[in-house]
Amino acid sequence: MKKWISALFAAVLVLALAACGGNNNAANDNKDGKLTKLVVGASNVPHAEILEKAKPILKEKGIDLKIITFQDYVLPNKALADKEIDANYFQHIPYLEEQKKEYGYDFVNAGGVHIEPIGIYSKKYKSLDELPNGATIIMSNSVADHGRILSMLQEKGLIKLKDGVDKTKATVKDIVENPKHLKFKTDVDPGLLPQIYKNGEGDAVVINANYALDAGLDPAKDPIAVESPKNNPYVNIIAVRKGDENRKEIKTLVEVLHSKEIQDFIKKKYHGAVIPAAQ
Repeated sequence: MKKWISALFAAVLVLALAACGGNNNAANDNKDGKLTKLVVGASNVPHAEILEKAKPILKEKGIDLKIITFQDYVLPNKALADKEIDANYFQHIPYLEEQKKEYGYDFVNAGGVHIEPIGIYSKKYKSLDELPNGATIIMSNSVADHGRILSMLQEKGLIKLKDGVDKTKATVKDIVENPKHLKFKTDVDPGLLPQIYKNGEGDAVVINANYALDAGLDPAKDPIAVESPKNNPYVNIIAVRKGDENRKEIKTLVEVLHSKEIQDFIKKKYHGAVIPAAQ
């Protein structure tokens, strides 16, 4: 009887140790149902929402996606550089290039996913044509967005930029014609812009679509002017540390985000405020 109990105890112990070992060793594929953890930093809206939609698809492909949300445009790149996350999804290409130049980040674009046309909002006027002489336009302190805002104002005939300037790098210093003597306030954190608009500050406020959505605004209907998505270089991307773009998990993530299911989800959920741009 004692021998039988000892044998039974030994068998249970072996099974328990095997189970513990299975939990502590992550695999790099989906053999035997094991999952590889992938940690991605993202803005709340729409980035984290899009990733949540992709989560079950990635799980079927052997990837356990963990999403960490950020409220600003600085910490996601710092977290990526510090290896706290495997990738981030919040920024467009001109912003990535600016950050690499400023901080020396060794990051690359693993794939573009969507475009968020930027909008100009106003509590006082219904169109850009109504803006009065000396009107104040409030915009973010993200210099990488200044070019797209100024290019939009040039397209609408409100200003003229100097010839030959790279429109993705233009600043207010590149304005050569400003017939309405517009004033530009360019030192505001982008996350504060929706509240500034709701407070009725300034004559017009330029808000990124992700912050507008997060604040309950409709970036397709509420602005008095919206940036054109055609030939738009401001594609939001999956950014990774150089070399990681070849990792199987990263490639799978990008493939899933480019899939018809996810691209259709973006179209249906955001009604033009966010536009699929798989590239």
